[in-house]
Order: sequence, then C-alpha cells, then structure tokens
Amino acid sequence: MAWMMRFLLLLMPLPLCVLLCQCGSSAGARWEYKYAPGKTAVLIGGRAVPPANAPAAVLRAISAGNRICTMPYRRGGGHKHFEDSAYDCSGTASYVLHAAGKLDKPTVSGAFRSFGSSGHGKWITVYARKGHVFMEVAGLRLDTGYSDADSDGPRWSSRSRPSKGYTMRHPSGL
Repeated sequence: MAWMMRFLLLLMPLPLCVLLCQCGSSAGARWEYKYAPGKTAVLIGGRAVPPANAPAAVLRAISAGNRICTMPYRRGGGHKHFEDSAYDCSGTASYVLHAAGKLDKPTVSGAFRSFGSSGHGKWITVYARKGHVFMEVAGLRLDTGYSDADSDGPRWSSRSRPSKGYTMRHPSGL
C-alpha cells in the first residue's frame, strides 16, 4: 500500500507538467491586447493614452509614438536620422526607443533581434525578425501594418496579430 501512495505522489505532477508544456508551446504565436487598469494604455482617436503610473521613459516613448502615428510609410524612413518625414517599421521602433532613452542611433529590423534583454518587458517589448519589427508599449501595439484599416505608416493598434517567428526583446529596466 505504501508503494502505491509513493507511485501516486510521483504521478500527481505529471498532469501539471503536461498543461504547462502545452501553454509554453503556443506562447508567442499571437500578440494580443489585454487591458489591465493602471498597466495598459488605451487608444483615443488613434493616439495612445498612457496609464497614470507609467515610468517617465514609457511616457516619452508613447509621446514619440503619438508624434509619428499619422506619418506615412516609406521604406528606409527614419534610418538616416531619427527625425524624418516618413517611417518604416525599424525607423518607427528606433524613433520611439530613442525618445525613451534606450537607443543612440537608428537601426534596422534584424538588429532588433539582439536589442536589450531577452523576453517580454514590463512596459516595452520589441518583436523582431528579419524584415520586420513592431513593438508593444504599455500594452498597445505600434506597427506599420498588419490588417489595420489605416496601415500606411506607424499606427497604434489594439488589434491582434501573429507573432510566430519573432524574437521578443525589451529595454533593460522596462
């Protein structure tokens, strides 16, 4: 009887392990907006409104995103200088991260795969792959495309998008 109890105790963690493995295998396949009071920004008229307790660097990042969120798309836009008349995906990410004090010079999308620290950030997460980058700032997506009605350049969005194949990175401390 004692051996049976030990056997059952050894088997009890197995369902939990299976459940956790299933969760991990689908993680990162899709970016989703999840509103959390005091943690996530909201969209009002296409502009991001930050939560009141956001750190100063996040407030600067959101303000920068709001400045360019009506700008047109241009391949290479924002690559030579942070200030430009149009932005592509990496120019957008570069501009916002520079405003947050986390990037010294504009960079290309593939280079963001090794930016900052690995994984999802508390306030800012960069999703990068070869050929495209988008970001999440205080829970909202800043992107230059993917199924948004007005995707001619940088825009804030709460719409979901696939994120399979992207590397998640975040600025240290954020």
